[in-house]
Amino acid sequence: MARSGVRGEGARPRVRQADDLGWDDSLYDENGDPADGGGASGGRGGDATGQGSGSTSRDSGSSGTGGDSAHADGPGAGSDRRNGRPLDKDGDDASAEPRGQGRHGGGGGRRRGGGDGGHPRRRRRILRWSASVLALLILGTAGAGYLYYQHLNNNIKKDDLNLGDEKDRAAKSKANAAGQTPLNILLIGSDARDTKENQSLGGAKDTFGGTPLADVQMLLHLSADRSNMSVISMPRDTLLKMPKCTDPDTKKVYPATVGLVMTNISLGRGGPGCTVATWEKLTKIHIDHFMKIDFSGVVSMADAIGGVPVCVDANIYSKDSQGHGSGLKLKKGTTPVKGTQALAWLRTRYGFEDNTDIGRTKAQHQYMNSMVRQLRENATISNPGKLRSLAETATKALTVDKGLGSVLKLYDLGNELKKVEPKRITMTTMPWQWAVSDSNRVEPKPVEAEQLFRLVREDIALDGKDKKKTVTAVKASTDPAAADDQIGVTVQNGTRTAALGPVGGRARTVSQLLVGKGFTKAEADSSAATAEETTVIRYPSADLQGDAQAVAKALGVPLSAVKKSTDVSGVTLVVGADWREGTAYKAKAQDNTTPESADVLNGAKTDACMHVNKDYTWS
Repeated sequence: MARSGVRGEGARPRVRQADDLGWDDSLYDENGDPADGGGASGGRGGDATGQGSGSTSRDSGSSGTGGDSAHADGPGAGSDRRNGRPLDKDGDDASAEPRGQGRHGGGGGRRRGGGDGGHPRRRRRILRWSASVLALLILGTAGAGYLYYQHLNNNIKKDDLNLGDEKDRAAKSKANAAGQTPLNILLIGSDARDTKENQSLGGAKDTFGGTPLADVQMLLHLSADRSNMSVISMPRDTLLKMPKCTDPDTKKVYPATVGLVMTNISLGRGGPGCTVATWEKLTKIHIDHFMKIDFSGVVSMADAIGGVPVCVDANIYSKDSQGHGSGLKLKKGTTPVKGTQALAWLRTRYGFEDNTDIGRTKAQHQYMNSMVRQLRENATISNPGKLRSLAETATKALTVDKGLGSVLKLYDLGNELKKVEPKRITMTTMPWQWAVSDSNRVEPKPVEAEQLFRLVREDIALDGKDKKKTVTAVKASTDPAAADDQIGVTVQNGTRTAALGPVGGRARTVSQLLVGKGFTKAEADSSAATAEETTVIRYPSADLQGDAQAVAKALGVPLSAVKKSTDVSGVTLVVGADWREGTAYKAKAQDNTTPESADVLNGAKTDACMHVNKDYTWS
């Protein structure tokens, strides 16, 4: 189904803006008093601003930014098609403010000779008239400010937050000891060719109006105490299973996928709410909001910011004889990019490192860090025209969930985000490995990806600079456990790691251990071994929590390892890589360091520079 990436957008009548009412700021000093001591009266208003950021990455077709031909664009050279559309056709591959013309209020004053001039009634009439004019102007400008605020609100496109079933939703983030709650926002870059401008920028003319792809996906985590921020990017070529999603407009149901599919198709399964549902299903991280931006939004935001400095370690021209590349052409060193050049940077993969989506993700991190620093340096913009331009651009560029769907809410979010210094911002890429089922795609690296997700779930800073946190003891279930011999337990072998194969017979050994402890209904699962970093006991519903905790106590497994999960149908014990031998479980100290494979980039690193592939240099 062709789906527009812009909901509810249509022609709107021009809204009178505050300066159309004829204020003249030159008549007033910084306190709002007449600058020349005269009797002019008027109103002063402010501009509401919202700031959004995002990026897109589907690199295809020739365009103003350069484009790709219909060549494959996964991490390898594989090719695929979906709905008649090339899956990897990469187009990265592919002030002064005008014064109003209205009147300025006027009034009378004393004669220069002193006294009241002998006209007390006339003076009172003038004062009453001046007060009335002043009141009228204040009301008028306030009304215009309100109308402009509504105008900006109407710019913002809104969509449902999560299109998945309730059972697939992640538990809400827990508050810290001070009652503060973390904030998780999914940033989505869409490759939609749903407007003439997006078509021109994205290329691939045969895909106009086609199903959009979520080619950029970044989870932004703001810590509960607002001291640090973490960002996790998922490569668009990641293979995973998707949950059931229901389109809120058409009510079309997209069933859960049986096999693995590319993560970027989630956007076409009902909208950004399905991308959110997919992330929650994979990471078990509760997502509070999303923000989506398309090609034209990236260009307009880059223009409004005024240029974002980026760096390459050699001259780069992202274009080859076969049509691969975004058309990005830069000299060695640091260059501020804006407009279509900024879009080309964000979409480039041919020319960065090994020409894969992983290199492109690193370039996007460099851009985002640099953009944050630029916005902080220019946070005190005094030019009303530039403020209005930023407000207009940001609100038109974004699609957000309904919980963020107003200028005030975006402004409040901006204030929360700017509390974090760049040195406490950590950019990462989800740890990945080449997919077993498709060597041109990637999949989450089992142990290390889960470790990164757990750090975010538990609000642990990825830069390792957290203050020591108090560990809260897990409460025992209020639901009493059944008798041991009545508790059914399925035992699985999860001892496989990235470096070591599974230990044969572990599920059988531990199930027999449980039988010996009175859990006579414990059985080993003979299916293929899985990979689980630490031993975990899962249960599907609250009425089985007590049973699962009883199993944990019998084996000496901590209650923190007992997890609710809709992926199981009964109490399920997965013997992890931390229990590869013996019958006595010994919990090891938890590792709270960010995996090296997450490829960390600190937000304060100003000398980050992309490595240019030798095949895409010029002199």
